[in-house]
Amino acid sequence: MEDLAKTFEYLKQFLTDERLRKIDHFSPESSDFVLPVMDDVYQFRNAAAIIRSVEACGFHKVVAMEEENVFDPNLTVTKGAETWVEVEKMPKNIDSLQKIKDRGYKILAVSLEKNAVMLPDYQITEPIALVFGTEMAGVSEEVIDFADETLAIPMYGFTRSFNVSVAAGICMYELKQKLINSNLDYKLSDEKLLKMKIRWAVNSMQSGQQIFQKYLRDNNIEI
Repeated sequence: MEDLAKTFEYLKQFLTDERLRKIDHFSPESSDFVLPVMDDVYQFRNAAAIIRSVEACGFHKVVAMEEENVFDPNLTVTKGAETWVEVEKMPKNIDSLQKIKDRGYKILAVSLEKNAVMLPDYQITEPIALVFGTEMAGVSEEVIDFADETLAIPMYGFTRSFNVSVAAGICMYELKQKLINSNLDYKLSDEKLLKMKIRWAVNSMQSGQQIFQKYLRDNNIEI
């Protein structure tokens, strides 16, 4: 923790007062209690819209499972959200989901299958990883079988289908409201919060990675 605090204190000198105020203002509400997992999403506009919705709701990490497609958000659509959201890329397979589960997440597939719980009725009691499927096929059967539960958004029209980025936006917003209105300790730990603020600072700086890595080397710090 001490090394983290010193590192952030060092990086602050490279930030404008306005950027530092924004980091201090928005970071306390950040959470990884809900982890969006993208199952081989291929349309770059959808990828960008998902990143934007995730950030707007204060969830600053997504996992992109890749197989045939590269998760590559369109930066004109993200509106800068890619600066704040960490994207962890993993292979598209059950082993990746197991690793996420081993981190303490309950796996929820967003699908109408397997006696899905409707989003308004869902009671969030523990960290969840929310798996969104591809644009055409949705969540794969393999993922649905592995998932602890399935979650569905009520729909009232003939198509009974939301675009994946719209579905992600609805779920992120609704789940954030549930967390805000709960007694759960859903915000980041002090250590995770500092690590995130360091990442935000580095992403806010010109040549940020080079400055950051040099500081770590010069001070023999591993983060």
